[in-house]
Amino acid sequence: MSTLTERTEVASGYRAGRTLPLRVELVRQLKRRRTLVMFGILAVLPFVLVVAFAIGGEPDAGGDRITLMDSATASAANFAAVNLFVSAGFLLVVPVALFCGDTVASEAGWSSLRYLLAAPVPRARLLWSKLVVGLGLSLAAMVLLPLVALAVGSVAYGWGPLQIPTGGALDAGTAAQRLVVVVAFIFVSQLVTAGLAFWLSTRTDAPLGAVGGAVGLTIVGNVLDAVTALGDWRHFLPAHWQFAWADAVQPSPEWSGMIQGTAISITYALVLFALAFRGFARKDVVS
Repeated sequence: MSTLTERTEVASGYRAGRTLPLRVELVRQLKRRRTLVMFGILAVLPFVLVVAFAIGGEPDAGGDRITLMDSATASAANFAAVNLFVSAGFLLVVPVALFCGDTVASEAGWSSLRYLLAAPVPRARLLWSKLVVGLGLSLAAMVLLPLVALAVGSVAYGWGPLQIPTGGALDAGTAAQRLVVVVAFIFVSQLVTAGLAFWLSTRTDAPLGAVGGAVGLTIVGNVLDAVTALGDWRHFLPAHWQFAWADAVQPSPEWSGMIQGTAISITYALVLFALAFRGFARKDVVS
């Protein structure tokens, strides 16, 4: 039996839908140090890469195969694409796990969760507000990186078409549109990590456990995808499709991989979010 009993009578003027407004939760999360630190790290990355290229020289093709990294300094668009390429596998996983995994567990860790529910904020409303803000901050982090990279790349390498390693180029306008598609796909592919982090956040009072667990399980997925012995079973792993966005930065984009990856990620995420809401609705909140 929950320690927080439901009242059959409510005060005049009380509206459950008006409790814990999104703007209030957003301001609370924006003021937290971990939010500022995470955004700062992502904003600094393009500067780090510029310095690395300046010290080490322009990237050279490693053999006969030319990759996206080899054309990193061709234009601002190429530089932004490379920033996304080097970050999508792990770095962008961290803010998603942090913003979605730290949100509920941190309230429990501070012993403020039960007071929020006693306010009274309905459990579903509390989770909804925290999930929307967590996903919003995750998306903002993914948008921040290419925007800063485009600005830094424009100064360092000039504004120009996106040079495709396999041949050809995309004009600046088309490249910008394709980069929007890339960011959208990366965000959708990270919904699985968001779902894992959010579900774990409702199951534990330790924020580090929720964040670390989500990152760890994401890494396990990447490891399993590298096991070629699994064959076609790897197609059911979200990690298998995480770089399908590379097909969008081609003269003739191929969408099949991105569509499959999107379907897999959304399916996993919906199941995990549903588990989070269902489990939290029945949880005995004592902290």
